[in-house]
Parts: sequence; C-alpha cells; structure tokens
Amino acid sequence: MIQESFRAMVVAERSPGVFDRSIVSRKVADLPSGDVLIRVHYSSLNYKDALSATGNKGVTRSYPHTPGIDAAGVVAESASSGVCVGDKVLVTGYDLGVNTPGGYGQFIRVPAEWVIPLPDDMSLEESMMYGTAGLTAALSVMRLKTLGVMPGSGDILVTGATGGVGSLAVAILARAGYRVTAASGKPDATDFLHHLGAERVVDRSEVLDVSPRPLLKGAWAGVVDTVGGDFLATAIKSTRIGGAVTCCGNVASPELHTSVFPFILRGVSLLGIDSVNCTREDRFHIWNNLAGEWKVSQLHELSSETALDDLEREIQLILKGGQKGRIVVNLWK
Repeated sequence: MIQESFRAMVVAERSPGVFDRSIVSRKVADLPSGDVLIRVHYSSLNYKDALSATGNKGVTRSYPHTPGIDAAGVVAESASSGVCVGDKVLVTGYDLGVNTPGGYGQFIRVPAEWVIPLPDDMSLEESMMYGTAGLTAALSVMRLKTLGVMPGSGDILVTGATGGVGSLAVAILARAGYRVTAASGKPDATDFLHHLGAERVVDRSEVLDVSPRPLLKGAWAGVVDTVGGDFLATAIKSTRIGGAVTCCGNVASPELHTSVFPFILRGVSLLGIDSVNCTREDRFHIWNNLAGEWKVSQLHELSSETALDDLEREIQLILKGGQKGRIVVNLWK
C-alpha cells in the first residue's frame, strides 16, 4: 500500500523575487500525472539544483516547486510494461527537478521513458554519488574518445576540478588511462586531486589568459571544461592540432569570446555536452560503463551524505563555490 503523504523540500515565492525553502508534507495524489511512481531513496546536489532552490526562473519557471534533478529509488507503482513494481531505478535530467517535482521529495511520478534501470554492480546510493555530474563527466569522456582523443594522445585538462563534474571527470579519465592535469582555485585540494588520479595539479590562474591573442602554445590533446567563460576560451586557444574541448558549464560566465583561428588553423573541435536530453541509448551505455570499466574506486571518498533537513547548508555552500566532490541526499535519514 502506498503511503498518502511524504516529505519534500518546497521552494516558494513569498513575495516578488523573495524565495524561501522549507521541508513540508505533500500528498502523493498531488504529484503530476505519469507512468511510474518512485519511492526516492537518494538524490544529489548539483549547481542547477541550487539555482532552482533560490528562485532562478531561468531554470524553474513557476513556484512553489521541489528541486532535485537526480533521483534513485524503487518503483512503487507502474503503468508501463517495461517498468515493474519493485525495480531499482534512477532518473536524471529531462524535466525532473526543473519544472517537474524532483528528487528532493520522497516520491516522484515521471514518464516511463525517463526511467533507467539501476545497473548491476551499482547501489542506489552509488548512482547518486555519480548523478547528473557523473553522467556529464562520462559523456565528456565518451565524446573525446569519439573524436579520436585517446589515452596516448597527450595531456587532458580538467577545469573546475574540485566540483562535482570536474572531480568525477578527473577520476574517470584517470581510470580510463588518460594523463590528467587538474585546474582548481582551491590550494588545499592538491592531495585530493592527486588521489583521484590527476598527474598534475595547477592553479586555475595558470590556465586563464585574457589577452587578445587568438592562439596560445598547444598544450592539451583534450579538455573537459566545466566552468565556461574565459577559462573555456583559453582552453580552446591552447588545445593542440586535432584536439577537442568539451563544454558543460557556465559558472564563470555563459559568454564565450574567442576567434575562429583554433578551429580553422588547428582543427580544434568544441563539443557541447547535454546531459538533460541525451539519448536513452547513450544513458544505458554510460551508466553501465560507470558500473563497470569506468567505475571510480574513490567514489565513496568523493562523496558525503546529507539529510533532507540539512540540505540548506549545502545549497549555500555550492552557491559560494565551496563544494568539494559530491553531496548525496538521503531522503529517509
């Protein structure tokens, strides 16, 4: 029997432009229509969640709203022949936590096509240690490989290397045999990043060039950029002939000021990474890789767990750029 009510974080606009967050009781019957009802065991905290939680209407159009773009749990009800009650599943991306009530509620109801079966050799908790950040990092690695950037091609730069996507990118790349240079603005993170597999750790100032020069010395066979802005522009003009740069973040800036020269003189490829609308085929492939050959051995060290009631502190921390690794939200703690 499905319980009638559950706990969830709800963000409300108390007055124009003024938002607050509280943990409230919601009714299962009030969830939107959908094929599958999931009892959520774990979620995670991403920068996008923090934006939604603070009332950013570029992310979430209307409030009140429950954020959480990631969720992992057990199917409680299903109207789909491909999803059975009792199945362990995960949901990331699509509209979850954006305009559809998300993983910061103990129950979600979603379309069946959003639901991915939990891979063998991965726990529900581990899937949220990866979450959207892990999916994004792994998609970045997959796209580099597709463009021919292989472990023997040369050094790979990861920017924003202590964040959720960045730290997992460092670990996945190292696991896959790449030689990684990790760039971070946190001087105390050197040991942490070396432990994840980075061969070199540099201050982010070393990979930032705001001069008008259209090209810099080719240093990187590939780049996983998680911050955007001038860091992305610098990465593009310092990538070697035939190299590739993946782009998945805009915390530094959504604007990109560069020239065509890296593309037409060096054949550099700029690859946008979209973890929201990527195909189910890619999702299956990535999640099974993350449970298998790309499984990060330091996954538990990369992550810390928080309860729903304590999530407010973590939201404030990620907004200030203080997140290190991954935050997993235990919905029943």
